[in-house]
Amino acid sequence: MIDKEIPVNGLAKAEDSTADSEVDKEYLSQRQLKKGVAGWILLASLGVSYVISGHFAGWNFGIASGGFGGMMIAAVIMGLMYWCLVLTLAELSSSLPTAGGGYSFARRAMGPWGGFLTGTAILLEYAIAPAAIAIFIGSYFQALMGIDGPVVYGVFYLIFIGIHLWGAGEALRIMMGITLLAVIAIVVFITAMLPHFQWALLFDIVPNEQAFGASRFLPEGIVGIWAALPFAMWLFLAVEGVPLAAEEASNPSKDLPKGIIASMIILIFFASMILFLAPGGAGAELMKDHGTPLVGALGFIYGNDSLIAKFVNVVGLCGLIASFFSIIYAYSRQIFSLSRAGYLPRFLSISGKRKVPVWALIIPGFLGFLLSLTGEGDLMITMAVFGATLSYAMMSLSHIILRYKEPELIRPYRTPGGIVTSGLTLVLSLIALASTFVVSLHAVLWAAVFYCIMLLYFIFYSRNHLVSSAPEEAFDTESLQAKQQSSGNNSAIERELT
Repeated sequence: MIDKEIPVNGLAKAEDSTADSEVDKEYLSQRQLKKGVAGWILLASLGVSYVISGHFAGWNFGIASGGFGGMMIAAVIMGLMYWCLVLTLAELSSSLPTAGGGYSFARRAMGPWGGFLTGTAILLEYAIAPAAIAIFIGSYFQALMGIDGPVVYGVFYLIFIGIHLWGAGEALRIMMGITLLAVIAIVVFITAMLPHFQWALLFDIVPNEQAFGASRFLPEGIVGIWAALPFAMWLFLAVEGVPLAAEEASNPSKDLPKGIIASMIILIFFASMILFLAPGGAGAELMKDHGTPLVGALGFIYGNDSLIAKFVNVVGLCGLIASFFSIIYAYSRQIFSLSRAGYLPRFLSISGKRKVPVWALIIPGFLGFLLSLTGEGDLMITMAVFGATLSYAMMSLSHIILRYKEPELIRPYRTPGGIVTSGLTLVLSLIALASTFVVSLHAVLWAAVFYCIMLLYFIFYSRNHLVSSAPEEAFDTESLQAKQQSSGNNSAIERELT
């Protein structure tokens, strides 16, 4: 009943405004998140947590695609893209702090179509990534305990969705503790591998003589750089999810920029160390398709049964768990926001007594578990990257549009370099998007199928059932009203002058 009465597609009529306001309050009261549970340090931890699994597994497939040289160049390019993206999002999130994150920025800049296309791309990334991480968790369990497969995936989905259902504050604090353990594992890895680094081991892959420009540095030639881009992204993928915690932050306008920038600085340091030390200590040939590269590198140096290899294996699971745990948080907030505004079925945004979006956690978790059963971790990475790069292009474009469209918008933080920074993000994200077609056309086609299904739902149903009182829609309404008022004032001045 409530769904039918919510004002849609614009402002309520004046004569119905009181009744509509009451309905809006009832609707939104069922869709609340717990405010003030995250300061900037917790947000920085969240940013690291989103990404850190990519430092333990998955990135090394880039060495298989392009050798160390190809992967290193790809990592530099993608690191630059993410740094510019983070600076762009720091401004957008401080100006428009809602749980929709990138979707709400695009909604403000490009209207409902832009918002939905961006939100769907982000959703594709966050729905697929946990499935890939679950597969990598299985690989670590296989190395540690000889257990892998559906039982491992299912247990992890059940446990960590359950913790999120317990409450946002509790979940974020547990996540911070798990992330700290993962950071300790990486620090131990770096310390243990530094004395054994050898430049020659970075280039021990035999060049492919049929590849153009092939060499020891680029064993798969120039095209290897291109093919390594999606896996280089895995070193930073999902850091852009920090703004999704906007409605649960203590002071969004200050905490969000601090949190996302601090997390990116930490991730750049760790990514640099891991990229050099793992193949530089154990050889690029061994690392290129290893299921647990950090453990494999330590095992090569110290022995597979060594205490240090076992320690990083056990504690390293925390890195995978941290990202698995936090990206579940991210997809639930993205779905919550899209659903609350009417882009997705509205029941998905209903929050329980503990103010967590129950169905937005459970339903995508079940679908992610089914995807994990394929066991195709590299396929899942490419699908997630397809959605991510598309969303980056849309978010950076939103920044450019808003700088021109709304120069008067209050911006507590301003991106250094302005539209030059966001423009560079746009160009590099489109290059990264194109690279997914080189790596796996099969993965891109599956991602495109998902996108088309969501687009058809929007075209034929949800675009005509948007909730004007939802925060993201209200932001746009306020912008429209301000413009109309400004236009009216200008017209009145012109009449006075004439």
